[in-house]
Amino acid sequence: MSVKLVYFAWVREKIGKGEEELDLPGDVTTVAELLAYLKTLGEEYDEALKFPEAIRVALNQEHAHHSEKIAGVREIGIFPPMTGG
Repeated sequence: MSVKLVYFAWVREKIGKGEEELDLPGDVTTVAELLAYLKTLGEEYDEALKFPEAIRVALNQEHAHHSEKIAGVREIGIFPPMTGG
């Protein structure tokens, strides 16, 4: 499955790119599995996603839980927790 990933804030800074298109392995079916897979792509991904439970994700621009399925999703946004202000 091919999907567009968009990275925000310090996740983007640590990975070193704002977005990319990836072909995901068939066993990556949930948000949690996606985050685990991304950590295997290199040191910069591992560092950016060091605490996956803190990472927020949007599927087709709608916030999603880590247990949600990603089948059929066209765009996945990955960003750090929002801070108040």
